[in-house]
Amino acid sequence: MCQPPSRRSPHREEAERQLHKLPGTCLPFAFDLQLFSGEKTEEPTAKRQSDARNKGQVARSQELGTAFVLLGGFFALYQMGAGIYTEITGYMAYILAHPNTSVTTESVMRIFIDIVTLLGKTALPIMLVILVTGLCINLMQVGINFTTEPLSFKPENLNPINGFGRIFSKRALVELIKSFMKIGIIGFFIYTYLKDEIPQAPKYLYMDLTASIPIISGIIINLVFKVIIVIFIMAVLDFGYQKWQHKQGLKMSKQEVKEEFKQMEGDPQIKGKIKQKQRQMAMSRMMKEVPQADVVITNPTHFAVALKYQKGMDAPLVIAKGQDLVAQKIKEIAREAGVTIVENKPLARSLFAMVDIGGSVPPELYKAVAEVLAYVYRLKNRYK
Repeated sequence: MCQPPSRRSPHREEAERQLHKLPGTCLPFAFDLQLFSGEKTEEPTAKRQSDARNKGQVARSQELGTAFVLLGGFFALYQMGAGIYTEITGYMAYILAHPNTSVTTESVMRIFIDIVTLLGKTALPIMLVILVTGLCINLMQVGINFTTEPLSFKPENLNPINGFGRIFSKRALVELIKSFMKIGIIGFFIYTYLKDEIPQAPKYLYMDLTASIPIISGIIINLVFKVIIVIFIMAVLDFGYQKWQHKQGLKMSKQEVKEEFKQMEGDPQIKGKIKQKQRQMAMSRMMKEVPQADVVITNPTHFAVALKYQKGMDAPLVIAKGQDLVAQKIKEIAREAGVTIVENKPLARSLFAMVDIGGSVPPELYKAVAEVLAYVYRLKNRYK
């Protein structure tokens, strides 16, 4: 019998029983939601998809390639069948009409060259069609993606436990089911097509070869094209499944998304410290410029803007500005350096809002700034 946990308040036990809607004192198993933090629920990022592609992990259907290769090969055979038949029968007629009983190096070489030439005329065009079709369909599915990653040596591939895991994996089971389904569907279509043709087969034995071959080849070609159509439909469905499975395999957990963001953008804490350090350095450089100012215009407590003007400048420059504590620091440095401080609330606010550090005074403030500078220059001349 399950006992209640020791040292637990009766009120707390009652609350837990009401919460889980279970009578008695035994508490149900509680799920820890942190166990599911690694669940792949997030869509793959562009970087993850790019990395997978660089490793050769792309959505590609073997069935679609097979369907197009069969279609291209048998279509080429159908179009060139008459010419191939003529070439083969012509060569056989030539061999039978010119028997060669002597076996010499020259005769063997001539026969070999004739056979290679015959293959070049008959089989090579079909092989080229198959090659081009295979390359085109792979380019359509994957595009140009050259990588040697799948060929690299990986010690974990030698682990028999990993090998058994791949053999008895979910993916392998799905591929096995697909193979059985493909065999069953194609076998059914072949049976339904040939069940009416098989009873007619014996009569072809008594027909002339030139008459029976076109009939038999026509039956085979029709059967092949019907089977290819079935394979093509299955291949399109398989291509959609492969894309879905590839996307599911690339899905990421929330933690993986965070880690990737950190790798791409940098750790937020480190970035924050870097920005803080940059602000400190910029502040230090700005404060070093304050003693070179001609005047510091203040709010007087909230804003402070340091101006500098030299002969040849188009307009005075704002070499430092700050608000609140920074403004107080600018005024403190200005007093120590003997820089004149002028209180002008509207001008201080306008300069602070309109001009960045290192920027020139805008034309609309020329008159106000000129009056301040003139006042400063009069003070300097008075004390000289």
